[in-house]
Amino acid sequence: MKSFIATIFVALFFVLALLFGARNEQLVTISYFVAQGEYRLPVVLGVVFLVGFLVSWIFAVYHIAKMKLVLRQANKKIAQLEAKLPTSNLDVVTVEDQVKSKELNA
Repeated sequence: MKSFIATIFVALFFVLALLFGARNEQLVTISYFVAQGEYRLPVVLGVVFLVGFLVSWIFAVYHIAKMKLVLRQANKKIAQLEAKLPTSNLDVVTVEDQVKSKELNA
């Protein structure tokens, strides 16, 4: 649900950028490393906003995938450690009794 709301929020910003650009129909000169071109302001704003969104989205997906991998590994480790725990309550009580008796003797 949060991602849907975030997507709607980004789409609204994109539309606002296009509306702003539509009201400003100036030509903008963009110099590349090897060339130069003149474009309308709405096109430049839309492309720059879209490229920025895509780059941010790629970084977010990378970090989310990395966190999910770490979480999966941690859950596997927890499952392995839980499998090593004593299965009956008698074993746990015995260990607790030993700890209590050591504390009383100390």
